[in-house]
Amino acid sequence: HVQLVESGGGSVQAGGSLRLSCAASGYTYSSYCMGWFRQAPGKEREGVAAIDSDGLATYTDSVKGRFTISQDDAKKNVYLQMNSLKVEDTAMYYCATRRYCTTMSPAAFGYWGQGTQVTVS
Repeated sequence: HVQLVESGGGSVQAGGSLRLSCAASGYTYSSYCMGWFRQAPGKEREGVAAIDSDGLATYTDSVKGRFTISQDDAKKNVYLQMNSLKVEDTAMYYCATRRYCTTMSPAAFGYWGQGTQVTVS
């Protein structure tokens, strides 16, 4: 049973930084894709960044150069380092997983965490 637990959200001023963590357990495949998504009030959930089991990372254009996705050596935790935060980055952030990073469509990800709130003012 796959479980994902996010942490690290909070409130920060524009220009500041936060580091989100996602602790994963129960995933049995050697190949996987871990993604970070966000959803602001009244908006659709969107993909922010993803990393596969080989360490290949992808980002949505709006966060390129500001956000970095990474994973630990045991590949049990995935991180999202967010720098130069903007007010428009305010959202609930979720991590999710699927077998391969062939798409960032939220509908394609079958396992989700409960989310962690990021507020930038």
